[in-house]
Amino acid sequence: MTAPLLVAITGASGVIYGVETLKALRRLGAPAHLIISEAAARNFKIETAYSLAEVKAMADVVYDSEDLSAAPASGSFPTRGMIVAPCSIKTLSAIANSAAANLVGRAADVTLKERRRLVLMVRETPLHKGHLKLMAEAADLGAVILPPVPAFYHRPLTILDLIHQTIGKALDQFGIEHSLFRRWGERPEPADE
Repeated sequence: MTAPLLVAITGASGVIYGVETLKALRRLGAPAHLIISEAAARNFKIETAYSLAEVKAMADVVYDSEDLSAAPASGSFPTRGMIVAPCSIKTLSAIANSAAANLVGRAADVTLKERRRLVLMVRETPLHKGHLKLMAEAADLGAVILPPVPAFYHRPLTILDLIHQTIGKALDQFGIEHSLFRRWGERPEPADE
């Protein structure tokens, strides 16, 4: 059985990145386990038309963000790794400082200590030096910092095209094959020329 990818959605703007990650994993047949922070739960109402129940239904397993006894809090629980999409600065700070006050922080810490891939879609702008320092510290611990910065070589036509390109870059970090965007050097479709 394939180990699940742990997806955490935190309170930064951009919860749609987490939603679309879950949808992509479901389409690809890759198991996804989910943690949603309290702040993220509020952002679904602000930023999307998805209910919390709809988002939870996209995952194979959902954990309470305050349950530090949940499976992902232990290194003996096998995962493919973890993606935090989006990753708030508060969560980034917790990860960089090994502060496991909730399950997102603890699961990220476990992911790092077990030498599994941890991808952080840090969502903040502009960035001050403290934010940059936290990103450098998390990277020094082994995290991959992958902010949702749009690319345009794949000729996006919609916001969803931009979101899918970023999600595709994140899934690449785990070796999950997908066709979420046209890669650099791939020929455009004839209608695009």
